[in-house]
Amino acid sequence: MLENKQSVFSAFKPTTLIFFGLILGILVVSTIGFGIMLVKGNDNSEKTSQKIEVKNNQPSAQVPTGVKKEITISDADHILGDLNAPIKIVEYSDYQCPYCSRHHPTLQQIIQEYGNQIAWVYKHFPLDTIHQNARPAAEASECVADQLGDEGFWNFTDAMFQNQSRLGNSYYEEVASSLGVNLQEFKDCVSSRKFKDKVEADYQEGLSLGVTGTPGNFINGIEVKGAVPFETLKQIIDSQLNN
Repeated sequence: MLENKQSVFSAFKPTTLIFFGLILGILVVSTIGFGIMLVKGNDNSEKTSQKIEVKNNQPSAQVPTGVKKEITISDADHILGDLNAPIKIVEYSDYQCPYCSRHHPTLQQIIQEYGNQIAWVYKHFPLDTIHQNARPAAEASECVADQLGDEGFWNFTDAMFQNQSRLGNSYYEEVASSLGVNLQEFKDCVSSRKFKDKVEADYQEGLSLGVTGTPGNFINGIEVKGAVPFETLKQIIDSQLNN
């Protein structure tokens, strides 16, 4: 066998053998390089997908850009605090949004921290395509407010965010009854969708201001997107107070 191989190679001139050797060397190096590129490419793909996954699992929280927007606040809105306060936080929110439920205690903490320097205004922004219970809950909250005013509204709102997994008519009635509404009037209000136009008006107003997700906040007209941490909100508020 060895002799046969030698006889085959001996048939070629030395220059031909050198040429074949060069070709073979190039092929080997190219193959190794291609393999390394494939490994790096897969590694980069994994890193990219991980980055996208983290981004999609976390709502965007952005510091204000400085551009103020005019937002109308009327007696029909639900206000916690003094409307004449130097800082007005307008929140467009969704009762079924998990990030809104995290953000709600943060704004409660802001009220406790700043007292009468803050006016918190709640407006509805139900994301119907992903939260089918958000709009019915919003309309139910208005039915509570119709009987009990802003105090009843805020108590109902607290309950919605504390028990998002229970959203539904039976839970709305349970909470409304515990707050002291006339239950039959409340049921009639909900079933007739008495406040559907009000909820829709809030939603359309949010769209006109550029709100695309919840919670959508405006601090003195400056947009702050996402469930912003308390420390970030405090920094923004202190800056506004100093100005």
